[in-house]
Amino acid sequence: MTKDILVKAIDVTKSFDAFKALDKVSLEVRRGEVACIVGPSGSGKSTFLRCINLLERMDEGAIWVNDELMGYRREGDNLHELADREISRQRRRIGMVFQRFNLFPHQTAVENVMEGPVQVLGQPAAKAREDALALLARVGLSDKANHYPSELSGGQQQRVAIARAMGMQPDLILFDEPTSALDPELVSEVLDVMKDLAASGMTMIVVTHEMGFARNVANTVTFMEAGKVVETGPASEVLSAPKSARTAEFIRAVHN
Repeated sequence: MTKDILVKAIDVTKSFDAFKALDKVSLEVRRGEVACIVGPSGSGKSTFLRCINLLERMDEGAIWVNDELMGYRREGDNLHELADREISRQRRRIGMVFQRFNLFPHQTAVENVMEGPVQVLGQPAAKAREDALALLARVGLSDKANHYPSELSGGQQQRVAIARAMGMQPDLILFDEPTSALDPELVSEVLDVMKDLAASGMTMIVVTHEMGFARNVANTVTFMEAGKVVETGPASEVLSAPKSARTAEFIRAVHN
């Protein structure tokens, strides 16, 4: 794998009983790129993200992050599943921001951001708190550090979730429809933070329906349907001159 490829997926397949959620999905993401994945609900986008960070086990195929095969070790021609401890180590390098925030309700914003660095990375609490406060400042929430999630708007909670993902110093952040649970007037504050993160060179894979964000920020766009990659390429090409009639139909329908 070339050094500028951070994520490489080959023929990733995943079924839930008789339903094939992913059907031979292949994708490459370069370091520092923003890769947006779009498509109708149920097309496999979120399942693919969950396979990248091993929240779901793929049935077939392989995914590499940073030249490391995810979830398995290879011995000759054989693959062996990694133990939970090794999977946790691999997952540590990948941040994930969910649709529904997933903050700890009994912890303040700063405590939520500190949790991973203290518990997983073993940072001293004082250092983790200092870094967490700096991250909250970066996402525009310096004044909310001691607020609990119930005291924050949805947009503020999602910005805390982004700061929490950044606190683990990941190589890659996965965003699973990060604005879909937000009131429309709160969407832009989250997208602005994501734009800043992209400008800083963070590698991001973003499942989204926000075509404006994809058009303005993404390097590549991938359109998925029925568990398959229909089309992938530079964002300007896929969004402005898609090769697939189905891609063009989808983009017209969700244009924003």
